[in-house]
Amino acid sequence: QVQLVESGGGLVQPGGSLRLSCATSGLSLEYYNIGWFRQAPGREREGVACIMSNDHSTYYKDSVKGRSTISSDAVTNTVYLEIRSAKPDDTAVYYCATGTLYYCSDNHRDPDYYGTAYWGKGTLVTVSS
Repeated sequence: QVQLVESGGGLVQPGGSLRLSCATSGLSLEYYNIGWFRQAPGREREGVACIMSNDHSTYYKDSVKGRSTISSDAVTNTVYLEIRSAKPDDTAVYYCATGTLYYCSDNHRDPDYYGTAYWGKGTLVTVSS
């Protein structure tokens, strides 16, 4: 049974940093590409970052490019997302997700687009002073 559990959310001051974790089970990061998505109040869910399993290549949404890093640890089966220079617009519920046919791309489509998908329940990040 595939499970993804996010953690690390909370209150962050503007300009601060946050590091989210996505603990996975029931799959191997050697074979599954993992994406981070977020949904702000009143807005559609959007892809933020993605990491490929084969070569660890990474993809970022323009709004976080240059100030965020996605990484994975195959030993602990955990994927991380760090965002630096946090902005109020980063406030959202952050989800990690994957799927059997999911792969990273510049258009950051949901894993559901490709077939069977697995999502965590999300972790809330609030950027505010």
